[in-house]
Amino acid sequence: MDEEIEIINTNTRIEKLKNFLVVKRKKIITIFIILILILISFFAYQEFKSRNKIKLANKFNKIVTSFENGQKNVNDELIDIINIKDKTYSPLAFFFLLDNDLISSKDEINSYFDILINNIPLEKEIKNLTIYKKGLFNSDFVQENELLNILNPIIKSESMWKPQALYLMAEFYLSKSQKQKSKEFFNQIIEMENISPKIKLEVQKRLRSDFSE
Repeated sequence: MDEEIEIINTNTRIEKLKNFLVVKRKKIITIFIILILILISFFAYQEFKSRNKIKLANKFNKIVTSFENGQKNVNDELIDIINIKDKTYSPLAFFFLLDNDLISSKDEINSYFDILINNIPLEKEIKNLTIYKKGLFNSDFVQENELLNILNPIIKSESMWKPQALYLMAEFYLSKSQKQKSKEFFNQIIEMENISPKIKLEVQKRLRSDFSE
């Protein structure tokens, strides 16, 4: 008797499952097709990105080679790469322009710094390095508040570039003969934990040579 009841229950479950599949067949097929299309789209997009990356790499390398061979009019092509906003080749294109003095306009240079910092998903410390380089570039001609505004995202963080940002501010104040403010920034570096011994030793030397009474 128990075996017959078990058989009936099993058959009932199978029948319910069959009925469910029949009723929901269209939905199941639709979901399955959607999942397949999502997978295909994902892999197609990855392939598309990979091919574009290779094209961009070839384009950048070709521009660099042309420049090294005497073709100096490469600005427009490098600016095009910057505006693509690729996290690898846009920074490379910009710093190639900057390092080779191919841009003279401070406003233009800062606009490209802003694209890298605000519009490209750079890795955290690469972004902080770019912020530091923007501060370094501007330190010769901006006012105190402007330089602080540039460097504050690093100064107020635990970035690996924080000691360099503090050092830059200390040097900035020292160049303006504001020794007290300069000393405060040097002292912040000394008080940091896990700081490079080389940087700490350099700061200690500066404090002894420039602030000893």
